[in-house]
Amino acid sequence: MQEINKFSMRFDELPLCDAVLDGLQAMNFKEATPVQAETIPVILNKRDVIACAQTGTGKTAAFILPLLHNLQTEPHDEDKINAIIMAPTRELAQQIDQQMEGFSYFTSFSSVAVYGGSDAASWDVQSRGLKRGADVVIATPGRLISHINLYDIDFSGVKYFILDEADRMLDMGFFDDIMLVVKRLPKERQTIMFSATMPPKIRQMAKTILIDPVEVKIAVSRPPESIMQTAYICYENQKNKIIQHLFGSEQLNKVIIFAGSKLKVKELFKTFRQMGLSVGEMHSDLEQSQREHVMHEFKNNRVSILVATDIVSRGIDIDDISLVINYDVPHDAEDYVHRIGRTARASAKGLSITFVSEEEQYKFKQIEDFLEKIIYKIPMPEELGEAPEYNPELHRKGHKKFSQRKGKFQRNHKKRSN
Repeated sequence: MQEINKFSMRFDELPLCDAVLDGLQAMNFKEATPVQAETIPVILNKRDVIACAQTGTGKTAAFILPLLHNLQTEPHDEDKINAIIMAPTRELAQQIDQQMEGFSYFTSFSSVAVYGGSDAASWDVQSRGLKRGADVVIATPGRLISHINLYDIDFSGVKYFILDEADRMLDMGFFDDIMLVVKRLPKERQTIMFSATMPPKIRQMAKTILIDPVEVKIAVSRPPESIMQTAYICYENQKNKIIQHLFGSEQLNKVIIFAGSKLKVKELFKTFRQMGLSVGEMHSDLEQSQREHVMHEFKNNRVSILVATDIVSRGIDIDDISLVINYDVPHDAEDYVHRIGRTARASAKGLSITFVSEEEQYKFKQIEDFLEKIIYKIPMPEELGEAPEYNPELHRKGHKKFSQRKGKFQRNHKKRSN
């Protein structure tokens, strides 16, 4: 893979056609983010791309803008599907569809969003768009496969295949669905993959479906100073007691509690509800309609606490989160940054608290090392018992792999900073 490195620039410095630039001007988009400045020229040059960039970096525009330019300036089949954009969730597909609508205002392209959890009328709209050849199809993998299984869809005109948040799609078990779609696409196409992380399974899929790709790396950023980062050093059986202590003394709204697995989320949801807390749960086992209902209740303050897996850390778009609690220490610094980044948005201030059990101390120390910051340890309230000593080196065994990942993150950050 090749790597590129560009400084940020204005959109009018990029070789985009007038129709796309007019759309940007109408939406008051002037300065390209780093991922846009690095990715757009490569896509315009028809190279395959694998880009490592987290949510909030402007990655959606990084692939929509050059896609619109290429469709506007090249001959293409008007009665066939020309591009497929795949996303892991209905929410992300909707967001991409909304941005597509805005950026394409001065063009004549048609698009259809294909996702589940909708009524029969929506299914019919999706079906017509796929059969008649909408220029751009924005789809979740499962829903697109459902349509493919029911009737023939002509993919022979697809010139662009884009995967957004590929790591989440693989985490959600969509690998087979993605490969089924790939097998139906023309071999002569441009493939673009965006992922917040680059684990081995992502790199393996990239080798399978990309051809000599350019690699764009936007290093993991450190949390903003507006987030007050804190931690409790505790025993595992003290974690629920700390929750009771925190929520028993005052009424807190817009709190997200992250746990390391959906099983743990389900357990905590039941436990917190038994405590009398106003709590909702968010994990991949919920139906789409259930997830939407929970998010609606949380946004409107009818649910004060959201217990969630990491699937939410990259997908939630709420500006007034007051507190993020890591019930478990995240697996790596990148997940930690994603999680606590849900608070202190839109120039607000925020608070994060991480519960660190004895077994998690060394892992937590690796996060501190990456951040180059000693995170404040809140003294354990006397009524909750004595806390263990913070001595990460005692718990170093078994964390070799984590240390290797942390080293990679640090190298990426230094490369970006230089």
